[in-house]
Amino acid sequence: MSTTFSSEGFDLDALGGSAGDEIVYEIGGGATTIPQVNEAMASASLNDEQPQEEKKELSPLEKAEDWKQQGNDEFKKKNFLEAYDLYTEAIDACPCPVKGEEILRRREEFNEAEREKARQRMEEETRRRGNRSNRSGEQDGDSKEESTKDQQKTETKAPPVFELPPQENGDKLAIYYCNRAAALTAMERYEDAIKDADVAVLLNPRYTKAYVRRSAAYEKTERTEDALKDAKHALELEPSNANIRKSVARLQKIEDERLEKLKEETISKLKDLGNSLLGNFGLSLDNFNAVQDPKTGSYSISFNQN
Repeated sequence: MSTTFSSEGFDLDALGGSAGDEIVYEIGGGATTIPQVNEAMASASLNDEQPQEEKKELSPLEKAEDWKQQGNDEFKKKNFLEAYDLYTEAIDACPCPVKGEEILRRREEFNEAEREKARQRMEEETRRRGNRSNRSGEQDGDSKEESTKDQQKTETKAPPVFELPPQENGDKLAIYYCNRAAALTAMERYEDAIKDADVAVLLNPRYTKAYVRRSAAYEKTERTEDALKDAKHALELEPSNANIRKSVARLQKIEDERLEKLKEETISKLKDLGNSLLGNFGLSLDNFNAVQDPKTGSYSISFNQN
């Protein structure tokens, strides 16, 4: 026997609830509302109960390394401007007490101070020589010996060179600047590349690649003397590096040719000057022959009247 229930006789408005809630009718006229559980809320509640794995926060140095790697990837694709920007991000993120502009400013201040010291030394030496000359027309033996010693000190003493004290993460920062120098060279911004390589060398004076990249930028600006100097320094750091050895040989040849050309131009100018002076007397340098003695290396000059 089955019984059919209907909602007739029940006060549905009094039940409350919302659309979608389940209503259970009870015998005797009562009814119960069962709220429907929202699936999204249920899912969120379950997720809240599950422990979430926290993302590890990268350290500043790790962030810098990540920027550098992205820069390397773009450089390999020949996207040099993008690589430059990413290397700059690495430089900014690197936890080093000093950065490029500050390092170059310190070097310039050091060099300026040394130039001022040199100027003062020259003025002092000039005054000393003047005082000796005023005291006596000729220098006695002691004065001559003192003057010779002073001159030797001046000639043999190498000028001081700026050295940056070791910096925290300085080696890493040197790599970022050196990589950016490579991007700048690829974009033909050679002067900026030289500055970045300068910073890399100051941060790490034994960083071979920084000398190689600065040498390349120097060569692009036709400063072969500086390029050769850096290449030789790099070879001192890595004597077995065949590529650097080839660069040294190539740059040495270019520099020798440059010096030979410069010598010829200088001699030509001096000859023109000499001829202009001798011309007042109806002579020219062609009237003089210089013959070198193979034993002593000295020259003897003879006059030929045309």
